Amino acid sequence: MPWTQVSLEAGDLDPEQLSDLLLEAGAVSVTFEDAADEPVLEPAPGATPLWSQTRVVALFEAGLSSVALIAALRETLGEAAERIQVATLEDRDWVRAWMDEFRPMRFGERVWICPSHQPPPEPDAINIHLDPGLAFGTGTHPTTALCLEWLDRHPPAGLEVIDYGCGSGVLAIAALKLGARHVWGVDNDPQALIATRDNAGRNGVGDGIDTCLPDALPTVRADLMLANILANPLVELAPTLAGQVRPGGVIVLSGILAEQADMVRAAYAAAFENLVVDAQDGWVRISGRRRDQ
Repeated sequence: MPWTQVSLEAGDLDPEQLSDLLLEAGAVSVTFEDAADEPVLEPAPGATPLWSQTRVVALFEAGLSSVALIAALRETLGEAAERIQVATLEDRDWVRAWMDEFRPMRFGERVWICPSHQPPPEPDAINIHLDPGLAFGTGTHPTTALCLEWLDRHPPAGLEVIDYGCGSGVLAIAALKLGARHVWGVDNDPQALIATRDNAGRNGVGDGIDTCLPDALPTVRADLMLANILANPLVELAPTLAGQVRPGGVIVLSGILAEQADMVRAAYAAAFENLVVDAQDGWVRISGRRRDQ
């Protein structure tokens, strides 16, 4: 069954009010989209920030009279109703279409992320079976890719690891499959902790990981700290993260835009030596060794 899609760039209108208006007009669903390539990265748990330029998209069942709908909306929206765009959307297996876009990806020499519906291209490689979900981190973003490539080159065999901002658990799972003794998965979003435990179990490494909120992390001095979050939180957390790495241990920081590298590097320079900056597609990874104390 085809659907009628109605979209409108909100402009100076309140997207939430537009959503309510479209639902009252009979929409079966309403979504918000970025109208100006303005990413929203890692909002706080429970927060639903919108873009400064938001597109409101509504789906109506087939048979809708778009002329009648626009006429009805014009009474409330005035001239803004002229910005409404109407299109016919053919029905599809949307879950299948979404999953088909997610293909196996290799990081470094031997680490692969593979969706569950496709066989691993290299069965003997380090294969992480992971599907897109609510939690951040499937390897498609340069910040995650930079960390996976680092792990591929520096397998943490026998090490105690903290994955701070674990998201989907992809880095924790990779560390365990590369020989880590134990991993703490830490995140301020309870959904991420659930996703991490579930994904670790599906990958056969659930026994090697514990998860917790940041305030619940016990006193740990890790051999390796992985922190793929964002630049400002990394700067704010520098004393905390440094204190959780043993002397001689290693820290790997990601989620940093290239222009933020100096700021983050400076925040960790007192506690870590040999800080190396590596870049990919406008993002950087910073790694270094904890100074002896």
